[in-house]
Amino acid sequence: MSADLDTLLVCLQLTDSAFPSGLYTLSHGLEGFAQARAVDQEGLPGLLADLLRHSVGPADATALALAHRAAGEADWAAVAEVDRRLFASKLNREQRLAATRTGRQLLDTARLTLGGEALDAYAELIADRRAPGCHPVAAAVAYAAGRVPTEHAVASDLFAFAVSFVGAGLRLRLTDHRRAQRTLRETAPVIAEVTAAALERDLADLGGCVPVADVMAGHHERAHARLFAS
Repeated sequence: MSADLDTLLVCLQLTDSAFPSGLYTLSHGLEGFAQARAVDQEGLPGLLADLLRHSVGPADATALALAHRAAGEADWAAVAEVDRRLFASKLNREQRLAATRTGRQLLDTARLTLGGEALDAYAELIADRRAPGCHPVAAAVAYAAGRVPTEHAVASDLFAFAVSFVGAGLRLRLTDHRRAQRTLRETAPVIAEVTAAALERDLADLGGCVPVADVMAGHHERAHARLFAS
C-alpha cells in the first residue's frame, strides 16, 4: 500500500461517524439554537458556515494545526500548552466537558487502532494532568501518528464536525438526508477557507468569538430537557 493511500484511509477512519469518539452525542450548540427557535431548515447551512469561520476554525482547527506540528516534532510541552489554551477558550462547562470527554474517547480508540509512541506520550500528559485532553488536540496527535499531513488533518476534522452538525440537524428535524448531503457539499469551500486560515495562525491567535452561540450553549446547559450533551 502506498503512503498516500494509507494516510487517506487513516483520515477516513478517524472521520467516520461510526468511530466511537462520542461526537454523535453532541449538537455543537445547534440544539440550543433550536430550543430558542433561532434556526430553521433554511438557516442551518448558514449557521454551520458561521460556526466554522468564527468558532471552530479560530479555536479547534487552529489548535489541531498547532498540536499536529508539535506532535510531529515530539514537542510535548507545546502540545500540552495548545491543549490548555484551547480548554481555556471554551467559555461554558458543557463545552469543556464535551471536548475532553470526546477527546479521551478518541485517544483510547486511536491507541488501540493506530498505536505508536506519540499517542502514548499524549496519554501520559493527560494522566499527569499536564493536558486536559481536548478532542481537537487528541485528533491532532492521532493524525500525526498516522502520518497525515497537517492540511489534510485539519480539513478532515472540520469535515467531521460538519457531518456531526448536520447529523444533529437530522435528529432535531431541521433538515432531511438529501438536504444534509447538499449542505455538506456546499460547505466544502468554507472548509477549505477555514483550513487555510487555521494553518496561518499562531498560539496567541487561538480562540473564536461567537457570543450568541455561547449564550445559546449556556441556555442549553440549563434546559430541563435535552437530546444532546451540548
